[in-house]
Amino acid sequence: MPVLSLQNVSKRYGALQALSGVTFDVPRGSIFGVLGPNGSGKTTLLGIVTDVLKADSGTYTLFDRTATAAERRQIGTLLETPNFYHYLSGYKNLRISAAVKQRSEADIARVLEICGLTARQHSAFKTYSLGMKQRLALAAVLLGDPEVLILDEPTNGLDPAGIAEVRDLIRRLADTGKTIILASHLLDEVEKVCTHVAILKTGQLLLSGAVNEVISRNDYLELSAADNGALKAAMLQYPGCTSAEINGATVIAIFSATPDAAAVNAYLAEKGIWLQQLLLRKKSLEKTFLEITNVL
Repeated sequence: MPVLSLQNVSKRYGALQALSGVTFDVPRGSIFGVLGPNGSGKTTLLGIVTDVLKADSGTYTLFDRTATAAERRQIGTLLETPNFYHYLSGYKNLRISAAVKQRSEADIARVLEICGLTARQHSAFKTYSLGMKQRLALAAVLLGDPEVLILDEPTNGLDPAGIAEVRDLIRRLADTGKTIILASHLLDEVEKVCTHVAILKTGQLLLSGAVNEVISRNDYLELSAADNGALKAAMLQYPGCTSAEINGATVIAIFSATPDAAAVNAYLAEKGIWLQQLLLRKKSLEKTFLEITNVL
């Protein structure tokens, strides 16, 4: 049973089609990335799921049921930077959050411990680092122990140390069995953190599924020989080689799985082709994302 299931969800703002017939399922226990450049419809999608916005058409279910207030109380959301009071301590800010959300103050100690803020709970919010401030925001989301977390760009604006802190916290929360839906424009973030992904562009769903299937970065070999034409022809006959093209002074050979460079070298030597260069490379994340979004 998926935690969230969307069926042909569409949303328009005047002449702008923000979402167009988006359909995908979020598996229980996954870290599900909603990936796309700015303006792709990620925030609109999360707004619809959390009932901040209404879809023009289409439907969605939470926990295999039509979404009601009861289902939404099982979801913790972070859709924008929370307005904490800078002069109050982290603990006192969470007391206010608990009151607003109608959660028990008894839960504050638990979420502070999870987010690594127990030692600094009585320090003023203004003294926190960027990463600590975002972890306090996540602590507020965790009040009441929701089963599902929806996070919009949770590492946006953080320095590298803060990004590492928040990513580690997200992984640890997932290890406890929570389902996390994470919107991001960073391919690197989705690849490092998420188990599943849906990729949006201008409101259209391009692909969805397991990260290692959707964001496929096939290894390739960069080769050269005295006769690159013969080298290309030989590589096209090699098992698992899906394409081979001459690129300047080298031949680029793409494979369906990670190739064995030593086996390729031995295969070519048997054909009388002696290599001058043999390098194993991996397609860049940037190029992969551009190919997925049909820019190349």
